[in-house]
Formats: sequence, structure tokens, C-alpha cells
Amino acid sequence: MEKRRHGLKKGLKPAQVLVLGFAGTILLGALLLMLPISSIDGRITPFVDAFFTSTSAVCVTGLVVVDTGTYWSTFGKVVIMLLIQIGGLGFMTMATSIAIILGKKISLRNRLIMQEALNQFSISGVIRLTRYIIMMTLGIELAGAILLSFRFIPEFGLGKGIFYSIFHSISAFCNAGFDIMGNGVSLTKYVSDPLVSLVIMALIIVGGLGFSVIVDLFRVKSMKRLTLHTKLVLSMTGTMILIGFASVLIFEMNNPDTLGNLKLGGKILAALFHSITPRTAGFNTLDMAHLTLPTVLITILFMFVGGSPGSTAGGIKTTTFGTLVLKVISVIKGVDDVEFAHRRISKDTVNRALAVFFIAVFVVISVTVALAITEKDVSFEYVIFESMSAFGTVGLSLGLTPYLSIAGKVVISAAMFFGRLGPLTIVLALSNRDLSKKKLIRYPEGKVIVG
Repeated sequence: MEKRRHGLKKGLKPAQVLVLGFAGTILLGALLLMLPISSIDGRITPFVDAFFTSTSAVCVTGLVVVDTGTYWSTFGKVVIMLLIQIGGLGFMTMATSIAIILGKKISLRNRLIMQEALNQFSISGVIRLTRYIIMMTLGIELAGAILLSFRFIPEFGLGKGIFYSIFHSISAFCNAGFDIMGNGVSLTKYVSDPLVSLVIMALIIVGGLGFSVIVDLFRVKSMKRLTLHTKLVLSMTGTMILIGFASVLIFEMNNPDTLGNLKLGGKILAALFHSITPRTAGFNTLDMAHLTLPTVLITILFMFVGGSPGSTAGGIKTTTFGTLVLKVISVIKGVDDVEFAHRRISKDTVNRALAVFFIAVFVVISVTVALAITEKDVSFEYVIFESMSAFGTVGLSLGLTPYLSIAGKVVISAAMFFGRLGPLTIVLALSNRDLSKKKLIRYPEGKVIVG
């Protein structure tokens, strides 16, 4: 009886609060998008389509079952934009920001939830970090919108141009990939436009670095004084962009449906854009349906890795992948410790990375199998691409999304939700384990042959 009372006092765990908070935001968004005022023709949107769109927006994915630019009214687009902003920052960040503005005291419990939401090592400084996040986000998105307005205002007019600039700046920084160009063209008509492409790419990269990394870069004047986390994020991000750029340039150089007919500058710009966008952004300047198979495979791998912890991006995260690569290197070298930048990465971190990786693989396989069952006569390439895009909260598609069955929409919605919150957060929310308690008994060591 005493245990039960103690359990009730403890309430929900931080991971459970995050899961329920995101779920509540998604449901509210779905109800708003169902309203006749949300669609252009004034009809009530079916719950499944509204729920899918709301999930995609809150989970900053970008997969859509109806065309965002032509189906939704201005009200509907504003709702989607706000859902993207809430999803990108996290609902706890938004709630904490409102509390700070109102001058309310932030409780220890809320600080613990913020620590979980922002992937911080301790609760120290999470409120200060929250302030930085809000200011940086608004500043970066405003800068992006101003730069995009130089292209969109002359093209669409003052009012529409400003709205387009704000919408796409928020969508890019939050790595959402939603666009309102209409007819599913995304940013393909700007494939050779340096202004739009470079601004969108910059917003995607900055949004995918993680807020703690951005703060670290602003605070520290010398690269040597950056934290180990920041150094690993920057190293993995730069490496993946270069590998992706080279791969797309090689595999698509002579493809007449993608890079083949572009000038050299356009080829470089388009290849760089496609190298960056699978990092959970979802915009595309190349026709996804006409990519060569090697490029599709590279894109799938990049979607699985995603962005960095504490960012608006999804995937297993660059640091997770980087830690596993470093572990493999240490095994090959015969070194016990995983080392990077003259620092040792703890075994707990390596174990956590392994857990994230294998849970993610299990989820992707499960979603792929489920889609293979629900979507008849669809090739495996389309199914695995859709599954990975949903889990990585990317939003890229080879064209399957609008034709998903009701069951397929539910499966993809679940994958987006799982991908946004992260494998470990979901698992911890469902488990009753107290991570603060460690096992005191160790069994004798045995030998297992592997490899």
C-alpha cells in the first residue's frame, strides 16, 4: 500500500509526459484541420487525413496525403505552420517559454522534463538554454524569411510573398519539409536558384545541428574549447554532407531526368541540396521518382541517420552513428576505449547508441512489413523508402504517400510519432524501470564466439 501511494506521488515520468504532450498536440491539430474553415473548398476533412497531416506537422516530417498548397486554406496552412513550430521546438519548450514570459516559477519536475526533451546531461542550465533556444529560433527563422522574401515577394506579391517566406523558413529550420508551392512540386523550380537553395540548405543544417551545439558555437571563440559533443556533431555532419554530395553528383550526373540537363553550377547546387535534405528536411529540388537506384539507397541510409540530438531533426542521430563507427574502429585497432578528439566516450554512451540503433532497425523493419501487408502491389523499394522517411521524420517520398490505404496511413503516422520522440524515449515511457537504480548483482563472465 505504501509503495502504491509513493508511486502515485511520483506521477508520470518525463518520457511519459513528452509522449502524452506530443499526442495531445497532434490530436488538437487534427481536430482544427478537420474544420471546414481549414480546407479551401470548405468541406470537413476526414479524420484520418487530418490526423495524418497533424502528425506529420508536429513530428516535423513533411509526408502528406493531400497537397498542402492546394487543399488547405490560409487558416489551415497557418495551423500547419504553428504545429510545425511547436513540433520543432517541442511542446515543453513552448510551455516553459510561456511560463517564463508570464513570470511563473519553473518547478523541479518541469526542469526534469525539459532535461529529457532537450537531451541534456543534467537539469543545470536547462531554463537558460530554453531562453537561448527561443531567441535563436525566432532570430534564425526571421533572417531566413527576410532572405527568402527577396525571391518570393517579386514572384507572388507582397502579402503572399511574406507568408510564403515565413512558412518555408519555419518549415526548413524545423526540418519539416512542408511546402505550399502546390501540386507536389516542392522546390523543384528553384533547382538552379542559388538564393532559395542556399537559404533553405543553411536553415536545414542549422536546425539539424541541435540547440546545444548552436549555443556552444556562439559561446566559444576557439574551436579547441568546443565540447566533445559539438565536435562529433560537426565532424559527422560535414562528413555526411560531403559523402552525399559526391555520391549524388556521380550517380545522377548523366541522368537526364535529374542533373543531366543542368549546367555545372546547377548540378553542384542540386547535388548539394539533395545531400542535405535527407537529413530529415523533406524538401526536394530533384524529381524523386526519377532518381537512380544508387541515389535512392544513399538517401535511405541518410534518412536513417538523420540529424543531431536536441535538434528539430529525426533519425537515430549523427552522434549515435558516429559513436558506433568509432566503436568499430576501436575494435579493429584492438583498443578498449572509444576515443575521439583526445577524449574517451563512456561505455554507457556506447551501450545507449547500440540500443538506439537496434530499436530503430526493429521499428523500420516492423513498419516495412506492415506496409508490405497493407499496401498491395507496391514494390519493395517504395515501401522501404516510405518507412525510412517516416521513421527519420524526413518527408521525402517516391510518390506512395497520397495513395496509402487507411491502414497504411495509421502505420506511417505511428512511425512518424516514434521517430520524432526517439526510440529510447518511447521505450522508457512504456517501461517501469527506474534508470537511477543499478543492478547490484553480476553473474560470472562466460565466453561467446561471434563473427
